[in-house]
Amino acid sequence: MAFEKAEIVKIQDYLQKKFGNPGITLRDRKVEDSMEVLINGEFIAVIYKDVDEGETSYDLNMSILDIDVDGE
Repeated sequence: MAFEKAEIVKIQDYLQKKFGNPGITLRDRKVEDSMEVLINGEFIAVIYKDVDEGETSYDLNMSILDIDVDGE
């Protein structure tokens, strides 16, 4: 389930509008069904594509480390 170019643009535009940040971009990964999500070039999450019974959904997975929350 590879991402198509038009699909990448639509998802990227959606994320930029939803979070009010034009610095959000998507980048290919070695895994075909996912893309890296970056803000101003910094990796923040992975978005996965799932196709089930003809319907497509996307899962945004963002891990937050305790050291990041504590500000260290």
